[in-house]
Amino acid sequence: MRVLFAGTPAVAVPSLDTLVNAGFEVVAVLTRPDAPVGRKRVLTPSPVAQRAADLGIDVIHAARLDAEAIAKISAVQPDVAAIVAYGGLVPPAALGIPRHGWVNLHFSLLPAWRGAAPVQRSVIAGDDVTGAVTFQLEEGLDTGPVFGTLTEAVKPQDTAGDLLERLSHSGAVLLAQTLSAIEAGKASPQPQSGEVSLAPKLTLEDGHLNWTHPALAISRQARGVTPEPGAWTLLDGQRVKLEPVRLRPDVTDLPPGTVSLHGKAVVVGTGSHAVELTRIQPAGKRMMAAADWARGMASLESVVFE
Repeated sequence: MRVLFAGTPAVAVPSLDTLVNAGFEVVAVLTRPDAPVGRKRVLTPSPVAQRAADLGIDVIHAARLDAEAIAKISAVQPDVAAIVAYGGLVPPAALGIPRHGWVNLHFSLLPAWRGAAPVQRSVIAGDDVTGAVTFQLEEGLDTGPVFGTLTEAVKPQDTAGDLLERLSHSGAVLLAQTLSAIEAGKASPQPQSGEVSLAPKLTLEDGHLNWTHPALAISRQARGVTPEPGAWTLLDGQRVKLEPVRLRPDVTDLPPGTVSLHGKAVVVGTGSHAVELTRIQPAGKRMMAAADWARGMASLESVVFE
């Protein structure tokens, strides 16, 4: 079966590798154009484009599927298109090109968390279980019928990055299994059922911690925005980056945002009990252990995060 693979970030690479290793004929890869990376803003191919080059697979670069991109997709004559975090909409003119349509690997248990940031929103919401599905792509936002499902427990200290890494590998197997079932004529997608929730793309503001919120909510938020866009707070009007925090239910006497030493630990008051900082990156400096940052401060008595 001739497969067009559409994907862009590193999380999509395991799916590409798995399809190739399973013997599918990946006739081309669709990915977004090279993007500036790092402080020097060097134009760099997407992780999927780099892997496709390693595998000797032709690459179609497209920020959106315009007439030119659609013509290129049609020219490779795919039987099916597999899509994993491509990062762009697939218009009706492209949906009908493969005879088996487009099969999307999505990292949530649809219809929960439809949208661009399902894993991040799941962690922020405090879900105990999430997962991944393969579904038939259609015009609606992640609304198509589901081919297959897998579940994954959310561990107490999981960041979105941790969880997405695991799902990228288990989901790759699910995608290969789904395409095999389609090829064998045994696939039977079922309509989605259950409560719908949305997972819009995270913005920088989603990482701004509100210290009046309960400690557990702050911990979930920090883990959900790690590694991107990252958790942060304001100190003297400047943005300070934070890595995920630890719960400290034994410290209950700090007002929200107030920073203090508790033994050797740097703790911050919240709307409930305190949280302990792990690592911190002040404006213009490197990421460092919270204890090292505290030692470099003249005093923590007047330090309040906003």
